[in-house]
Amino acid sequence: MTGNREVITGNDFKRMIAGAYSAFLLEYENINALNADSLMDEKAGTHILRTIGAAAMSLRDLQADSIGGVSKRVGSAAVLGAHGNAGVLISQILRGIAKGLAGKYDASSSVFGKSFQYGILYAQRAVNDEVERPLIITAKAVAKGAYNAVRANLPIAEILTEAIKAGGIALSQAEKKNGFVDAGAKALMVFLQGCRAGLDGNYVSPVLLFSSGFKKSHDVPNPKFDIVYTYAVSFSLVKCRASISDLEKMLNPLGKVIVVKSLDDRITVYLHTDCPGLVVGQAVDWGQIEDIKIQNLAMPHDLKNVDKTIMDIAILAVADDEKTAQSLEQLGAIAVITQDKVSGPAVGDLINLIHGDIAKNYIILSNNKSSSLVMAQVKRLLKNNIEILYTNNVEEQIKALKAFDVNETLKVNLQNMHEAI
Repeated sequence: MTGNREVITGNDFKRMIAGAYSAFLLEYENINALNADSLMDEKAGTHILRTIGAAAMSLRDLQADSIGGVSKRVGSAAVLGAHGNAGVLISQILRGIAKGLAGKYDASSSVFGKSFQYGILYAQRAVNDEVERPLIITAKAVAKGAYNAVRANLPIAEILTEAIKAGGIALSQAEKKNGFVDAGAKALMVFLQGCRAGLDGNYVSPVLLFSSGFKKSHDVPNPKFDIVYTYAVSFSLVKCRASISDLEKMLNPLGKVIVVKSLDDRITVYLHTDCPGLVVGQAVDWGQIEDIKIQNLAMPHDLKNVDKTIMDIAILAVADDEKTAQSLEQLGAIAVITQDKVSGPAVGDLINLIHGDIAKNYIILSNNKSSSLVMAQVKRLLKNNIEILYTNNVEEQIKALKAFDVNETLKVNLQNMHEAI
């Protein structure tokens, strides 16, 4: 039997992500209303919408044609843009799919089907549970459906259709067994159905949707708040023709965490951006470039300069509002409030703050169980400089802060703070 020679391209994948975003715009509130005990995430629909929004926005100006390049951009943006436990799991599925498509200009049906296996593996690693969550069980059924469709030599669109059918059966079986529809498993099905619709061209671009004055009857999160800056770019400029203040002005539209310093006969530049090529391309006109480094912040990495920090240990405490933030800051914490004050911080919000050279080490105090996987993802990406204290409310945060002693080591403080809650 002749193998199926159909391929899926980078542009196909872009449409799939846009389709997934469009599907969640319609369904995220319905998912919020479902049982999310398995995720410990009361806003699972909102969190996944915002995570996929970050992924979709990362493609707004992307010129890459290869499916490997597009999927990597999507996976990295989803990892940094992940909100809540549900968002982290979806981000890991996208990251795993990107792993399966790495280095491919386009992908055969077989390669595309196998990439879902990577997605499930990465999601399982993120939770590492003894008892599988319904989302993972459904994802396994989806992958098996895709695998059987690939073996049957079906076209790519039909592979997705068969995967959705298999997932739907698993979802129905779980509903009969548990007596309710699981939010995580349902969200996965909405994601896949959106991808299938997007492949056929049925989607709405998040950029066009909101720039056109989209009228909404409820508080739909604006994806402009979910743009992430995936790459850390650093370089030196010799014989620089621009002043530090002018460099900062020119870099400001291109990213965040912008640091420009004069050092001996050169100027050093550091920033987080989603367009490293554009940054370097502009810098060519500013002076002679040396020591260029580009780092993907969605991959495990070290802090850039822990020897020139303000303090040894900083405590980041997540807060829901300004009043709570003031209470936490009076006890010595750095309060973290997101711009929309709805979903809590994304992974990238915390990473940007930590890269601000405030301290050598950080203790993060969460404020509810819905963000536990967000905190774990931050720690995974920043290796040994981060410790997480899983506090569930402001009262526990205050108890932990009162137990902190600036003169003690990180290890001793963690023990004392843990005992206090």
